[in-house]
Amino acid sequence: MLVARLANIEKMDLHRAQYSAACFLLSTALLPAAGVELQIEYPAMRRVLEQQLLDASGRMYVQGSPASKCAYAFVSAPELGASDGRLEIRARFHGRSASNVFGFCLGLGDAFEIRIQAAPVFDAGMVRLKDVKVDTGGRDSFYARKVRQSMEENLPKKFAYNINEEARRLLEQSTGGPFRQQLKDFRVVGFEPRREALVVRLEFTLVVR
Repeated sequence: MLVARLANIEKMDLHRAQYSAACFLLSTALLPAAGVELQIEYPAMRRVLEQQLLDASGRMYVQGSPASKCAYAFVSAPELGASDGRLEIRARFHGRSASNVFGFCLGLGDAFEIRIQAAPVFDAGMVRLKDVKVDTGGRDSFYARKVRQSMEENLPKKFAYNINEEARRLLEQSTGGPFRQQLKDFRVVGFEPRREALVVRLEFTLVVR
């Protein structure tokens, strides 16, 4: 089975990238399209998640903003993986509900780990998330309910990994030879979250001109 891996492709030198693309192209021409797997490593997905959901400080605010010193709630430090056949995101929640009294924050705060599980789906060229479930470790405080509601509502709407664009970048890039390739009839036929990467099973036609 043909396997392509998306991780730190941009860090490869040009010669190596062109050589890899040429080998991938040749292999694709010899194998049926249904036998192609694309492995999206979790660090690559985490970068997309951070770009789309977190601010410049690496936080996703569910209440307040970076300017809020005494009353805020945010999620930070997400890590992606897989568990029970689903994608899993582990992150840290921080919240505080206090009053500013003469420059001092007086009130209670909380911090705890959260675990988010979701099923990947293919929609209009994108990998998106559905059936998002948030585990706050048995907590049912105001903050726990707030973060569950926010993550379950926002992740399906805001997270979108452009797998169509990534596949085209990998398969259509120039190999430096006399040929030019074009990806057609691209579709995703299945997902399998594994320990190191999200495996995406593809079908497509690669036209060489």
